[in-house]
Amino acid sequence: MKFTIVIIYFFLLATCDERSLVAQTISKDEMNFLTSEWKGERFSDGRPKVADDLLERAKRIYIDDAWTVLKNAGYTNQFEGGWKMVNDSTPVVGRAVTAMFMPSRPDVEKKIKERGTTQQGRKGNTNSWPIEVLTKGDVYVADGFGKIGSGTLMGSTLATAIYTKTGNGVVFNGASRDLQEIKNIRGFNAFVRDFHPSFLEEMVLMGLNTPTRIGNVMVMPGDLVIAQREGVLFVPAHMAEQVVSTAEFVIRKDQFGFEMMRTGRYSTGQIDSEWTDDIKKEFLQWLEKHPELGKMSKAELDKIMSKRTW
Repeated sequence: MKFTIVIIYFFLLATCDERSLVAQTISKDEMNFLTSEWKGERFSDGRPKVADDLLERAKRIYIDDAWTVLKNAGYTNQFEGGWKMVNDSTPVVGRAVTAMFMPSRPDVEKKIKERGTTQQGRKGNTNSWPIEVLTKGDVYVADGFGKIGSGTLMGSTLATAIYTKTGNGVVFNGASRDLQEIKNIRGFNAFVRDFHPSFLEEMVLMGLNTPTRIGNVMVMPGDLVIAQREGVLFVPAHMAEQVVSTAEFVIRKDQFGFEMMRTGRYSTGQIDSEWTDDIKKEFLQWLEKHPELGKMSKAELDKIMSKRTW
């Protein structure tokens, strides 16, 4: 699968107008094509821009509920586990900025760096280039092909730069260094394969905001990233509203159900099966007493209950 994605990437690269390339990106037209299901606002390069308020709502849902919505909609390859974290109590939620690294090859790396420095004004090693395009609410998602020793895509300096620009964390299929210093960046978190004291060596950036593989997931630029203790879920941008709205309802439904069962008002079977009109009415009355859980109309409740994708 890895080989297939690489071939697709180089095909896309070859078909782009050279003038549209920044580092190793795809063209805006190609970005629009690959994310054509998204009908909302976009960044200037075509990357889907999931709304800020939806990002805030996504911080309060549970990854299990969100995963179920995606699975029932046919998106079965969106979750990747097996991470180490800087702070296991700090979730990372935001829009994906993707980067794909490969093992270094002198002739290719030389040309990449020459073009970056002379034509695009870039500085430093290529692992810092994705940071230049980050904006508030982004999550830097990088495939470092699982390299640990000399595969440290970030240390404390780059972590500080990333958090300053995004207010967010990272997801690296690779490693990080400077764990103790990074832990001091309040609010920052990193999902990585491991930590290692070495410096980055023999790696070069070959894709920036291109389709990227993270474990068993194809990640698209602009995907909604939800990273919690269980692992990382990548939600296609066009599915974000449905996933978040449904997951929000499941939280409300569960809390309502817990209270009803504790008081003996309803049984587990009644709560977990199709609701009667009486239960729906009681749920909406209960929700009015819990404004922290948000509002919901009868029509909205009927619609989400009819789909039953949770």
